[in-house]
Amino acid sequence: MLASRGARIVLLVRDVLHALLSKVSGVWQCIPKSSKSLPPFDLHCPICSLPLAFATRLDTIPSTLPYLPAPQNSRVRAWMDRLQDRIGLSPKLRVGLVWSGNPEHANDHNRSIPLRQLTAVLDVDAIFVSLQKDPRPDDKAILEQTAIVDLTDHLSDFVETAALISCLDLVISVDTSVAHLAGALGRPTFTLLPYIADFRWLLDRDDSPWYPTMRLFRQTERGDWKHVLDRLRADLAAQASGK
Repeated sequence: MLASRGARIVLLVRDVLHALLSKVSGVWQCIPKSSKSLPPFDLHCPICSLPLAFATRLDTIPSTLPYLPAPQNSRVRAWMDRLQDRIGLSPKLRVGLVWSGNPEHANDHNRSIPLRQLTAVLDVDAIFVSLQKDPRPDDKAILEQTAIVDLTDHLSDFVETAALISCLDLVISVDTSVAHLAGALGRPTFTLLPYIADFRWLLDRDDSPWYPTMRLFRQTERGDWKHVLDRLRADLAAQASGK
């Protein structure tokens, strides 16, 4: 939208996002934060302030998907091969899982779910694939006892994560980066939200105008993940039976 108004966009991003976001339409130059220099620029705007700059309202939220470039076919094929080595040619629903975010996030104690609670949905007849980087010690111990396919050692950046997501039928994630990545790629996504959620998820709705392929599962009481997971399991079971 900025480029269409004549702006030449210099995008400064975290290093792990550089390969992914350098291909976004309208970006003239993408620079990792580890870079020691920036080209000259006239104006600066944080990405999260762009809706204010554009006077965005509910009916003008840009929701054309995907707005991130599709992963290279070679990367997707590599992930398909890895998955096939683990699960064969199973026709079951393939579901990616992310249960926790950055522990240094101010609201992480509300938004993340211990894996022991998420195991309540693992009896659904589907193939579950971990998208969870750096699981916490307690979660890692539980992960090793489940049938969740864990190939996360190969997730070196968000391009690789995007390629793996492209091999899945559904992503289930707490409110962290992978939920936004899946939504921006236009992939079916179930996002699990705490009672007091980030403002971008708005209020009292189970959809997101930012991500038309996403469904929101909200806590109705603070800290109550049980009812969220009960609803999630019912919907997941219906999708798995349809698959």
